[in-house]
Parts: sequence; structure tokens; C-alpha cells
Amino acid sequence: MNDSPVLRVAGRPVGRYVTRPELPARLSPRPYLHPVTTRGGTAVTELSPADHLHHLGVGVAVPDVEGHNFWGGRTFVRDRGPTELDNHGAQRHTGFRLCDPDGFVAELRWVAGGGELLRERRTVAAVGLTDTAWALDFTFSLTNTTSGPLSIGSPATNGRPGAAYGGFFWRARKESAPPGVFTAHAEGEEAVHGRCADWVALVGGAWTLVFAGATDRTRRDPWFVRTAEYPGVGSSLAHDARLEIPAGGTAVRRVVTVVADGRLGRDEAAALAGKAVSP
Repeated sequence: MNDSPVLRVAGRPVGRYVTRPELPARLSPRPYLHPVTTRGGTAVTELSPADHLHHLGVGVAVPDVEGHNFWGGRTFVRDRGPTELDNHGAQRHTGFRLCDPDGFVAELRWVAGGGELLRERRTVAAVGLTDTAWALDFTFSLTNTTSGPLSIGSPATNGRPGAAYGGFFWRARKESAPPGVFTAHAEGEEAVHGRCADWVALVGGAWTLVFAGATDRTRRDPWFVRTAEYPGVGSSLAHDARLEIPAGGTAVRRVVTVVADGRLGRDEAAALAGKAVSP
């Protein structure tokens, strides 16, 4: 079976899933989607950009799983700030349960310090919406395989306000001008970042991404948004407090992202988001 399948919509490639990247340990090696493109062929992801080498397209990245870094780069340490530590974990692809041109179901092991902390089932599908838009439906289920409770944190829960990143994360295309960002009721990075919303739109020069939480539990996670420093959007697993997963327990999140050619307005973004997450 192909270890780096290509997602297709109506026969056209729109994304490649890399299962076993050759990366240094400090980048927290993990499977990712890159490049992801619009139906018109515009790339809307970046891989290891110069500003953040550990940003790897689209995937799941968590900076603190019981003190282990599955995000990459430096670790935020309370009262010390960002610190280089030898604490990086890796997500290891173990196989596909299903792999078709329009999606796949993958199994992963999250390992660090010589042991396994989590097992993940990742379900990804590419769904056509219109002639100029499609949706990436991304669900991940994290099961605690240790003998005791396990918790997930973020720089925010470790003392850095406004930095609750960790979970689903999409590193978007960087252009000469920062992208616009808005929700149904707010506009701009400061107004959108760190808040809950049914959907968030990121608008570049000739493309739009609309991120929507597709379950009630996912919609309770605030959005992590960056536009000025770099373009990226994620859903925060640990915003105000650490996420506790009991032994044998599972945390599940589902984010559906509309990938569209052109610059969408609020009404168009809302309509496509609704279409993408409808049963």
C-alpha cells in the first residue's frame, strides 16, 4: 500500500499525506499533509518554513504531553520561557486501516522517552463542495495507553498567556501581505484568537480557508490564530487548563476545513462551512 497517498477530488490531486518523514528529533517527527492545494492548484500549506522549521503542513501537534514535546522546537518552561530541551516525542505511522483516493484511516503511536503514551486513529477525507471549493475532513482520536492518567498542556497552561496552541494545526501559505481573518461575528487576529466560534476564515491573496469544528466538543475548543507573525490556525486542546485523559480514555476532535479558490466574504464562508459539516 502507498505510504504517501495522494488525496483527490474529482480525479484532481489536492493533497499528499506523508507518513514517515525524515526529520531531526527536535522537530518532533510526525505524519503531515503537504502540499495541500485548492482545486485550481494554489498551494495553501507550508512545510518547515524558515520562521518555524517545526511547522509541518496540516496535522496534529501538541507541545506538552506529560512534559514531552510533540510540537517541535523549544519548550516553554514556566519562569524560564522558551527553552531547548531534549524532550521531543514522535508520532509513528503504523499502518492504514483504509486508504482510498478520497481519504484514509491511519493508525499512529505517540512515543517519547522510550515508551508509548498515546495511540491515535486519524480519519481524513477529501470532499468536493463546488467547482472552486472542497473540504478536508480531519478527525483524530487520542487514546491513553499508559497505566495511569495522562494530561495534555500548552504554553498557556504553563504560564505563557495567549499561546494555547496544540491539537489540529494548519500552517498556511505565507505571502507578501498577512492574510485576513474573520468569523461570523468578529474580524482581525486580536478579535478572533483565543475565542470559540463555529468557524474561522483565513483569506489570502487568491485563496480562502474556512475552519469549522464539526462536533459540539470540538466547538468548545477556542481557536489559535496567527496572521501577523505567520499564517496559521489551530484548535486548542488545552486553553485554560490541561486536558486530562484517564488510562484507557480517548479524546476525539473533528475539524473540517473548506479549501477555496478566491477571496470569500462572510456570507460565502458561512454557507460553505455549513455545507461542509452538514450530515
